[in-house]
Amino acid sequence: MPVSPKYRNLTSDELKNLEKEFVDYLIVNGITADDWVRLKEQELDKAEDIITLFSDVVFEGVLRKVQYLEHRSSTDIKAFQCLQDKIILMGMSAESHDVDFTARDFWEKAKEEAPDGVQVYTTEKAYGKTREMELFEMIENGCAISEGQSFKAISLALASKQG
Repeated sequence: MPVSPKYRNLTSDELKNLEKEFVDYLIVNGITADDWVRLKEQELDKAEDIITLFSDVVFEGVLRKVQYLEHRSSTDIKAFQCLQDKIILMGMSAESHDVDFTARDFWEKAKEEAPDGVQVYTTEKAYGKTREMELFEMIENGCAISEGQSFKAISLALASKQG
C-alpha cells in the first residue's frame, strides 16, 4: 500500500533543486546510488514512497521555521505572524484603487504620505489543525513566506492610529 503524503509530493523541479539533500536523505536511510537506480527501475512504488517521505521531511522542516506569511492583492494585504499556538493577522484594505499594495515601493510612498481610505485591522485565532498543516494550506492557497516587514509596518500603522 503506497505511503500517503502528509502535505504533497515535491514536484520534479523542486526535487531537482533539492538533489543534494535528497542524496543525503537516501544515504542516511541506507540507500546507495545503485539501490536507488534499482528501485526506480524495478520497484517504482517503493521509489515513489521514498520521494513521498522525503517530501514530508522537507515540508515539515520548512514549515517549522516559518514565522511570517503574507498575501497581497492590489487593494488588500494580509500579514500573518505564525506563533506556536496561534496566528495573528494584521491587515490593510483600500477602498480606492489609487492604492496598490503589490507595488514594490508601496511602503516607501506610505511612509512619506499615508494613503487615504485605507483601513487597518487585526485579529488572531488558535490553529484549527496542526500549525504546520494550517501554514501549508495557507501557502498552497497563495500566501508567501516573508521576513515580517509588512506585519511590523501594519502593526506600527495600527498603533499610530490608536495612539
